[in-house]
Amino acid sequence: MTRSLTILGATGSVGASTLDLISRNRDDWQVEVLTANCSAHELAKLAREFGAKLAVVGDESCLAELREALSGSGIEAAGGAQALCDAAARPVDLTVAAIVGCAGLAPVMAAIERGGTVALANKEALVSAGDVMTAAVANHGATLLPVDSEHNAIFQCLAGSDIADVARITLTASGGPFREWSQAQLDAATPEQAVAHPNWDMGAKISVDSATMMNKGLEFIEAHHLFPVGLDRLGVVVHPQSVIHSMVEYKDRSTLAQLGPSDMRVPIASCLAHPARMVTPMQPLDLPMIGELTFFKPDEARFPATRLAREAIQAGGGAPATLNAANEVAVAAFLAGQIGFTRIAVVVEDVLNRYSAATPLSLDDVLSVDGEARQYASAVLESHALV
Repeated sequence: MTRSLTILGATGSVGASTLDLISRNRDDWQVEVLTANCSAHELAKLAREFGAKLAVVGDESCLAELREALSGSGIEAAGGAQALCDAAARPVDLTVAAIVGCAGLAPVMAAIERGGTVALANKEALVSAGDVMTAAVANHGATLLPVDSEHNAIFQCLAGSDIADVARITLTASGGPFREWSQAQLDAATPEQAVAHPNWDMGAKISVDSATMMNKGLEFIEAHHLFPVGLDRLGVVVHPQSVIHSMVEYKDRSTLAQLGPSDMRVPIASCLAHPARMVTPMQPLDLPMIGELTFFKPDEARFPATRLAREAIQAGGGAPATLNAANEVAVAAFLAGQIGFTRIAVVVEDVLNRYSAATPLSLDDVLSVDGEARQYASAVLESHALV
């Protein structure tokens, strides 16, 4: 049976991986909506190729270009923040939410409030607005399917089990490109080195987050909301091969682990086919060729981001949203050459110490905390010289 699909953020890496899988199973899917921030010509090309009914650019200034690129196709075009939310609210069988940053919060909420099934790849939805989003999911009867490889792995390991039987959930981390670097090397790390991830092909921002281990801190916060077992039963282990994506230990001391290639098409396929399975183009794991799987404790002295994330959850209120906003500002400053690599975590911790936000009760509250935290982060940056 053909299923209908909306992809919010179709031109990004998750969107591209999703469309690659769809292209191999065209008879199974009807693409309803594709969106992008701008990238009007690329979006129009994808909309034509996949027979979308609607294409939306978040940046309304790109709408004229999109309409011109779609001329004669019969595909509807729209632009602006409200258009993104309207698109997300359209009834479909599955919405893939892959808009990066806080720009994706309102569209995700619109899809949730429709009571649909949402394959969630937008970290900010649960990091910055976890309590607000999970309350909306419960209130509107929506279903969240995690796209992040770690959370999708946990989701798979929990299938058919009672979460009350879980003794521990362990997120795995590659450790990034700097896992074995000395403190002196970390102090001198360049943006070019930070974005060269050894296992995954990702954008610049998330690659830097992997290098600082902040990606694992953010995923720790997400896991706290997705799988409410308590902070004392959530952990992180460094696993450089990125073959095991996460593990769930049960009270009988059985541990289930999900293994797979370092390719986002694996967790995306899990969401697309849920609760079934689908064929993917990846090669099977060759364990003898891999040879060995190794594990290490995170070094929070050199990589304090996981500690900061854990403390943000414990602090509650607007602390997680503050952490996320401050990190985005600091990473952008590092990529622009304004601060050194190790100053990213210093800036984030400084902002967390200076700014205490009330608990967000709505999406508007979350966005307000995010905006104020960014202002604090910008002010903090002025006091941090390039190191």
